[in-house]
Amino acid sequence: MSIRQRLLGFAFASADLLIELSPDGRVMMALGMGPVAGMGPEIFQGRPFADRLAPGGGKILGRAMEALKPGARTSAVPLLLACGDGKVRRATFRAFMLPDLAPNISCSINYEGPVFSSVPDEVPPVLDSAGFLDSARGLLSDPDGGPFSVSFIDIGGLAALGPDALRATARVEATLQSASLDGASAARLTPERYALLRERDDKRDLVGEVREAVRSEGLELTVSGSTSNMPPCPPVNALRALRFTVEGCLAEGGLDNPDTAFNSAMARTMQEAESFRALVKARAFHLHYQPIVDLKTGAVHHFEALSRFNADASPVNTIRMAEELGLIEGFDLAVAEKALQRLRKPGSGLLKIAINVSGASLANDAYVDALLKMTAAAPDERRRLIVEITETAAMADLAAANRRLGALREAGIKLCIDDFGAGAASFEYIHGLAVDTVKIDGKFIQALDQDPKARTVVSHLVELCGSLNLTTIAEFVETESTAEILRGLGVDYAQGWLYGKAEAEPRTILQTTSAPVRRKGTVASWG
Repeated sequence: MSIRQRLLGFAFASADLLIELSPDGRVMMALGMGPVAGMGPEIFQGRPFADRLAPGGGKILGRAMEALKPGARTSAVPLLLACGDGKVRRATFRAFMLPDLAPNISCSINYEGPVFSSVPDEVPPVLDSAGFLDSARGLLSDPDGGPFSVSFIDIGGLAALGPDALRATARVEATLQSASLDGASAARLTPERYALLRERDDKRDLVGEVREAVRSEGLELTVSGSTSNMPPCPPVNALRALRFTVEGCLAEGGLDNPDTAFNSAMARTMQEAESFRALVKARAFHLHYQPIVDLKTGAVHHFEALSRFNADASPVNTIRMAEELGLIEGFDLAVAEKALQRLRKPGSGLLKIAINVSGASLANDAYVDALLKMTAAAPDERRRLIVEITETAAMADLAAANRRLGALREAGIKLCIDDFGAGAASFEYIHGLAVDTVKIDGKFIQALDQDPKARTVVSHLVELCGSLNLTTIAEFVETESTAEILRGLGVDYAQGWLYGKAEAEPRTILQTTSAPVRRKGTVASWG
């Protein structure tokens, strides 16, 4: 079986339809299945893709495609596909512009739910929670936009009506979309709660309008709402507060007062951002080092530097906060500085350390330029340094990121992609980024002993990496039986509590137990 066939299989594992669009939006190729029985991919071939969308869909599609550049991909775009006879089907559209195929665009489509009748007044479908946050990211980042407010609308009893409320729901959603910033960004967070961003000076009685929309269909439901103004602050701060509020709405039990939760999250976010800046400036964190072992020889190959904060701070949550607030680049450089200080200690001439860098830190030249400057006086240090790229989804421009990483590689610094296999996008990254090593996502490794499918996936990933001359690392290795399976599959290196946990000093003499060594109450982190 060829690599091309395998990649196609992986693609169809995460999509119902694959299409290639020309720059003018015409479908050049279509593979997969159509939106309904009797409609195959040939209905798209040779025609403008917008012709197969419900009214208004072309505008939504156009907005998503306008900013697409080679090496970049869109976020998920909700669309309605026309199925004939007034029927439509919801779908999620994603696009990626592979530099080798530019200006043509590779697209995937996932169908959602059954076919249904479109309403007379066609409006863009409301978003889900993830789509709402993606839309908010774009709207809040617009330098010409604002000031904004966020509104939450609750409709008690709507969920209990089921299919009988389709027309009422359509009218409610049309009302909310008309009040949203761009006419297409209102979202249904729960069966009875909606959210939307609005202009701050919008004086419409949205609760009253929604109540009338429900009454026009002969229904009497309880409608309430709340609105919070967004204070002047960086868009990333508002987005984080919005995410916390949305997650609270989705959690078991929900939120009684989402506006209060948003205001509280906003204040907390601004305080945490200031605290993190101070932490980085003072270098008030530590690095611990976990061994990565050669599976053939059992010798330590290198160590991964993992960050540790004070006893109350979760590394995962702290790093996630820094990424969301655009503070990660400074932290990534501080980690590199500490790792280099450890490499320079007497007696460390054979020590090799992997440091993590977020994809967000590769959005400009600053990180790479600074790292090369740090190591300019001692080029040998570069050969003992490995840069592990995490959060690859944050790399909006893959071609530019590859150019920056190429400068590190040319200088002798090895490159690794973290969490390989976690999502279809992993294959875009190994195609678009010139790296030396991939770290296989731990969820596959943890399942090797019990799940034959996980073993098959890892086997194919190793075979693919071998054909591309990439070495492989397996993380979360906790038992000797897992290590033995990995050796049999041809994995090169292993990391996990079988060999040792992260410690304040690199330790080359490993623990030798073959019994299971399970994590208890630990969380993953990076450095």
